[in-house]
Amino acid sequence: MDDLQKMRSPRTLEVWKLGTVNYLKSLKLEDKLVSDRKANRIPDTLLSLQHPPTYTLGKRRTDHNLLIPEAELKGLGAELHYTQRGGDITFHGPHHAILYPIISLRSIGIGARNYVETLERSMIEFASVYRVKARAGHKGETGVWVGDRKIGAIGVRISSGITSHGLAFNIDPDLKYFEHIVPCGIADKEVTSLRRETDTMLLHSEEMMMLCGRKILHSFWTTRRRSIKTNSPSGLTRFNPV
Repeated sequence: MDDLQKMRSPRTLEVWKLGTVNYLKSLKLEDKLVSDRKANRIPDTLLSLQHPPTYTLGKRRTDHNLLIPEAELKGLGAELHYTQRGGDITFHGPHHAILYPIISLRSIGIGARNYVETLERSMIEFASVYRVKARAGHKGETGVWVGDRKIGAIGVRISSGITSHGLAFNIDPDLKYFEHIVPCGIADKEVTSLRRETDTMLLHSEEMMMLCGRKILHSFWTTRRRSIKTNSPSGLTRFNPV
């Protein structure tokens, strides 16, 4: 099968709607799903979730971009974790759309750069639904921007062609948490949110997360309407992708 055929072939994506999950717990789940995807025990999977207030550093370990002592984070109600994803320090918290695709790039037939660009494009298209004109980062910038204000972050890991980690889009997070870091290692730039950039009424955050997820989904997959079982902290739930 050539690359064009791979891109056009129907695909199935399982969407796991998890609610709010502790970062380390979600990381453990990601690791297991990556292992299962490598062994073809599961199909491509998209995790949709939120985290309690959490700062994460990428594998470059740029601790200097954390602007307060780590010991003070507990007073903010936040945690700090070191990861193996790409990118610099970022913040995850309530009212973020956090999406972690666990997918095989080889089966889709695309490379890492194309994958990252698709994540960027999905956030740009999502913002446009609310009449917000977003763009991909210029040279030296990562993620997605509205003017000179960052609205979406990307940090991915690819192991044997299987992706993990992913994107975080600012729907309506508490932006004060970003004051304690140099977001993604880019100084002198503001962070913004969809709430700040639009006068349009916003849906419930979970609904908006799934709308953002569908922008990714429609970039790669033709889905089959079916019920998907999700093991979540609150028990067994079901979600029907469209």
